[in-house]
Amino acid sequence: MDDKRALAITTDFFTPVVDDPYHYGQIAAANALSDLYAMGANPFLALNITAMPAKLPAEMISEILRGGAEKVREAGAVIAGGHTIQDDEPKYGLVAVGLLNLDQMMTKAKAQVGDIIVLTKPLGGGVTTTALRAGKAAPEDVDQVVRWMSLLNNKAATLALEFGLQAATDVTGFSLLGHGYEIVEASGVGMVMYLPSIPFYQNAYQYARGGFFPGGTANNRLYFEKFVRFDPSIDDYAQMMLFDAQTSGGLLLMVPSEVWPMFSSRALEENLFLWPIGQVVEGKDIQVLDHPFTITITEPQNPSGIWFFPSK
Repeated sequence: MDDKRALAITTDFFTPVVDDPYHYGQIAAANALSDLYAMGANPFLALNITAMPAKLPAEMISEILRGGAEKVREAGAVIAGGHTIQDDEPKYGLVAVGLLNLDQMMTKAKAQVGDIIVLTKPLGGGVTTTALRAGKAAPEDVDQVVRWMSLLNNKAATLALEFGLQAATDVTGFSLLGHGYEIVEASGVGMVMYLPSIPFYQNAYQYARGGFFPGGTANNRLYFEKFVRFDPSIDDYAQMMLFDAQTSGGLLLMVPSEVWPMFSSRALEENLFLWPIGQVVEGKDIQVLDHPFTITITEPQNPSGIWFFPSK
């Protein structure tokens, strides 16, 4: 727009990942807005993208749109219209528009050796929602995943801007390792991640062992595994969990080590959950180790239901 400001514009939409239409609308909107937060942009306008079967009850469509509109309003933005077509399978999402200051813009290309890798939502949403579609997911597990997927990434983004973070992305369909590699490739660095420090939804590992992976997970592994080195003790299911395609996942933030103590303290003050899962190193790939990340950490206690792989 000028020497100091830019428009950030993104779009995302998908078929239902949960049964409840209102929750589906909320999750789809939070997911679409997430790309703005990952860049450091503040949403101000969104357009609905809607494809619905002609036989779908109007009340159900209304609930999807209500969920999306309320989530956009929570973000401080407005739905300013959109477009609807008929389709055999429901699809919903947003075109999302935000404003950002160019000197605060976060990209995938600015990670520095020594940065602490921070994740702001647990993993495992792909296997849990796939188990849901198969009628095998426990209601309490679905409730947990819905709460987190509906959560905006605005607080994490605000904290990132407060501390001048320069490198970030969000964790969605390409998985933790896929989106992590995007940063590795763009920044010309490597990463080390520590499996026992990575948070997962309760029972997600059990769903993984049951084979409830979305189709995108296998595609992620097929493409990205050549850029990843696993400890031999990490089993195949655990590896697949790190390639699991997520919907409305958290931000992946690169926090300079010198600001980490104050950053984690401010997260505590804001009651913001975040997990340090590794560090940026020299190299050109991602190494996943089977012991915890040793770092001085100040953070809230883990919320109930979050699961970690046992240390080997």
